[in-house]
Amino acid sequence: MPALPPVSAAFRAAIGLSLSIIPAVTQARTLPRDLRLERVVMLMRHGVRAPLAGEVPDSTRTAQPWPTWPVPEGQVTPHGAAAMRLLGRHDRRWLAPLGLARCPVPGSIRIWTNTASRTIASGEAYVQGFAPGCHVAVGHRPVGQTDPIFEPLSARATAFVPREAIASIDRHTGGMDALVARHRPALARIDTVLGCEAGVCSPVTPATVSASADGHGIDLSGPIRAASGTAQVLLLEEAEGMPRRQVGWGRANPATIAQVGAVHAALFDVFTRSPYMAAHQASVLGQRIIETLTARSAPRLDVMVGHDTNVTALAAALHVDLDAPGFARNDIAPGGALVVERLRDTRSGERFVRLYYRVQPLAAIRVLKADVVVTPLTISGCASPCRLDRFVTLLRSRIAVPRP
Repeated sequence: MPALPPVSAAFRAAIGLSLSIIPAVTQARTLPRDLRLERVVMLMRHGVRAPLAGEVPDSTRTAQPWPTWPVPEGQVTPHGAAAMRLLGRHDRRWLAPLGLARCPVPGSIRIWTNTASRTIASGEAYVQGFAPGCHVAVGHRPVGQTDPIFEPLSARATAFVPREAIASIDRHTGGMDALVARHRPALARIDTVLGCEAGVCSPVTPATVSASADGHGIDLSGPIRAASGTAQVLLLEEAEGMPRRQVGWGRANPATIAQVGAVHAALFDVFTRSPYMAAHQASVLGQRIIETLTARSAPRLDVMVGHDTNVTALAAALHVDLDAPGFARNDIAPGGALVVERLRDTRSGERFVRLYYRVQPLAAIRVLKADVVVTPLTISGCASPCRLDRFVTLLRSRIAVPRP
């Protein structure tokens, strides 16, 4: 992600069933006879990367040195790029009903990434898989500029009020102490993996959420903030395919990775998933989705490559949870994407929307296996498929109005 200062048993069962019945490699879909796929908007996280500078706090203690990575801090690895190419190959087959040519004609596909090198490289690798040998431009703002689609708070794209944000976060989480208490077992497991002699290996500070110094964001301190980056780095070691002895120094198996991933997902309970934070974090990208779905003329496939914060914010605005094999709930997989389809009823002319979470299981990313899971998601407050006008009304009601 960019630098950052209870669901019913029935729903869980439904998600589990959807995962079990969807083939590992999703083939081109068979649509109901009267529905035709017209457009697709995809919001995707970048691929597997090296840890970010400071992602694991400097004061974190470990029994052994961290493994080395093949690329500089924050950059997509060759392994991560290969996984993104696999996703592109899958999506070319899965989205065949869009009727895109072997080499898409100009204007039929749009790829737009944030300005970080990891998002640009991920977009380029995805295109290599989706349209190999073809010229498909990967667009982005000049490197160093802030793109409000992906970093709306830094861009001051909305009328963000920290006081209202903090109140919403506290209502959503029950407060920072309650959030930490819910994740005590996973926090303890992280310390076990770190293996320092003191037993408590992550920095210990009070759990607080406060306005950022510039007044256009929030800052989090405490156990979740201190350990969330560590949890993500352990997941990245697993996804990178590092030898078992290097993943958490041999003390983190796949079950452990999923357990501690809940600490990383808890970061989004603060930064993106409360109603106020979701409304502002998903504001500009939500408006982009609405415009693409409703415009008279638009690309048939519109792909935005950003960060886990973007995907979780949009999911929260749509009131959906995201589950995938090997990951904690709402901890976004590298390359994981929310997919919004626009369909037309050929008899009535009415248009509808369907929503999916498209993801590689963690085990598949690790070994570069071409397995992809596509999970249908029910949009809260709308039938499935959801009428386009109803979807637009719902999404507009849940996102902040971007500044002109």
